Amino acid sequence: MTDPDPDARGARAIVRKPLLRALDGEAVSPPPLWLMRQAGRYLPEYRALRAEVGSFLDLCYAPDKAAEVTLQPIRRFGMDAAILFSDILVVPHALGQDVAFREGEGPVLPPLAAADDLARLSLERLHERLSPVYETVERVAGALPAETTLIGFAGAPWTVATYMVEGGSSRDFAATKAWAYDDPAGFDALIALLIEATAAYLDRQVRAGAEVVQLFDTWAGVLPPDAFRRWAIAPVQAIVARLKTDHPGVPVSGFPRGAGLMYPEYAAATGIDGIGLDTAVPPEQAAALLQPHVTVQGNLDPLKLVAGGAGMAAAVADILGALSSGPFIFNLGHGIVPQTPPEHVATLIDLVREGPR
Repeated sequence: MTDPDPDARGARAIVRKPLLRALDGEAVSPPPLWLMRQAGRYLPEYRALRAEVGSFLDLCYAPDKAAEVTLQPIRRFGMDAAILFSDILVVPHALGQDVAFREGEGPVLPPLAAADDLARLSLERLHERLSPVYETVERVAGALPAETTLIGFAGAPWTVATYMVEGGSSRDFAATKAWAYDDPAGFDALIALLIEATAAYLDRQVRAGAEVVQLFDTWAGVLPPDAFRRWAIAPVQAIVARLKTDHPGVPVSGFPRGAGLMYPEYAAATGIDGIGLDTAVPPEQAAALLQPHVTVQGNLDPLKLVAGGAGMAAAVADILGALSSGPFIFNLGHGIVPQTPPEHVATLIDLVREGPR
């Protein structure tokens, strides 16, 4: 795979796509829109394609099929951005940790228990193992409409580390916190490895054609303030600094789900251009505390999208009324859930593009 001409990436930015304008601090009317997990199980075309593939990871590593999945919601709904179809756990998989996805159980990994286990991991084959993902980015970049932005992504180090240590999803993150609190220097070594791997992974996504990248820190909200600064803010700050040095024109968004009162500090300290709001953030507070400093993104409850009707319309109107006068990207407060009716997504897009009333 050859890196595209850097001048070509610059030419894409000059087009001034709506999402790029918003991330540059402009109030765009109507606001650009994309949805977390917009490519997924709620779409019948996704389910049909998924049935053709052996495992979820097989789908992530099949560039033709992963590109098709990425493009499906763009063809159907015309969102302002496509987000790469992949998973945050391809990074630990590329580092050498086994990853499997079991039906009804989610991801399963052999858990890391202590710093000694890091010897099982290596950056040596990172790009070789992730090369199918970079090919997917190239395929999508070449197939998108001219006005549509391509978003690459990765998991933030803290969230990825929780899966690596817990061996999957968790309710209390007891194993991860025990390691982090009992042996912070040893846990820092895991975080440092993930900083290096994530920065390198996102760099390659940008070189392949991603115009924006987003860091998902789904479990940031389980950390108390001091630990949040050490393991949610500082790693993202390091990744953003690396990307801004190598790709100064490429915006970076962060989604520190559950950050609560730490949202303003996260936005200020990490150097991100856009911040994803979870469903608990009042839009009026986001307008007052965040929007003067950073582009905000969110934050309709995904279950409002499932319900549809007048309740969804009222919630959309509230969000638009609070946030549309500043730099803003409409999204959900977390990902689309599988039971979402596709027709509700179409209605949502119409409501956003009609604007506040």
